[in-house]
Amino acid sequence: MPIGRRERARQDKRERIMTAAGELFARHGIGGVTTQQVADRADVAIGTLYRYASTKAELLIMVQNEKFAAAVDNGLAAADAVDGQGVLDPVVALIRPVVACVREQIENGRTYLHELVFGDPAEPYRRAGIALAARLEEGITGLLTREEYIDAADAATLARVITAIIHLSTTATVYLHRSDEAVLADIRDQIHATLAPRQRAA
Repeated sequence: MPIGRRERARQDKRERIMTAAGELFARHGIGGVTTQQVADRADVAIGTLYRYASTKAELLIMVQNEKFAAAVDNGLAAADAVDGQGVLDPVVALIRPVVACVREQIENGRTYLHELVFGDPAEPYRRAGIALAARLEEGITGLLTREEYIDAADAATLARVITAIIHLSTTATVYLHRSDEAVLADIRDQIHATLAPRQRAA
């Protein structure tokens, strides 16, 4: 069914707000942007902006969710394309675009993950972000179950461990000076160390 004029106007405003927020956050980071600046750039009243996102944090989550969703999609496709034995390479292929996404603008990535972990899970944008994080975790779980020595329950637990490794390695202050490749190499080493005892036991 064709959408009505009111809904088209609503979608247009949302897109303008998303674009404005994305451009400003990318250039200045969340700490260097105000909601009024986003409203001005999107050419909407501040009250209108608050109908779409009531805080600056929600604006950031709205923007980052789209980037995070694309990163998870790209990672899942990359993991499926990996040839060879073992699960380490596919898991690293899955998380590579996720690491790049979180570290594209360090302040934004750190704030985004912090808000997903510690913010109100009932807020719609956070709920969507948490669902994306669960999708990443499920993707890792699926890859781990390819190994005969890892059952479904253990795979789910290990996936949570791996996502915790990703979170810490991409947001901890002591790692901020590292390149994406250095961070990814460190994550790979940690995943290998996590899986190695099970491989030896098998």
